[in-house]
Parts: sequence; C-alpha cells; structure tokens
Amino acid sequence: MEIDHVALLARLELNDEEKQLFSKQVGSIIEYVDKLNELDIDDVEPTAHVLPIKNVFREDELRSSLPREKALQNAPRKNDGFYRVPKIIE
Repeated sequence: MEIDHVALLARLELNDEEKQLFSKQVGSIIEYVDKLNELDIDDVEPTAHVLPIKNVFREDELRSSLPREKALQNAPRKNDGFYRVPKIIE
C-alpha cells in the first residue's frame, strides 16, 4: 500500500483509521491532478513564477568604505587592525 510506504519514509506511525483517511485524501489529490492534465497548455510558456519578477537590488557600484581606524575606534579590543573577539571554537 502506498500510504504505508509514504508513512515509512516520513517516519510516521499511522493507525488504520488514519491510513484510510489519508488514502482518500491522496486519491482526491490524484483525481484533481488528472483533471489538470486535461487542460490544453500547448500555447502556455513555462515559467518559474506565476507573477513577473524583477531584480529589486541596486546595481553594484564602487564606493569608498569606512576607514579602518574609524571602524575600530569603539572596539573594546583590537589587534593588528582587526577586532579581537573571544575564542569560540575549542
């Protein structure tokens, strides 16, 4: 039975009542997919999204960054131009 196989893969323990319920639900889903397969989609272009998506990020541009001394001025601890932080890996 496919429900038993799917339950095993999902690591689910189902009783007989749940198996029967899920079997009906899966059957309904398969019937619906079969109805969708009846549609004529020859003239429909495949898409990854149903809505048109455009990149909303700004263009990359070269800009000056914060000088190292200014970035480190409030650091509680620093060493050779870098932030000094406690060791977190043993």
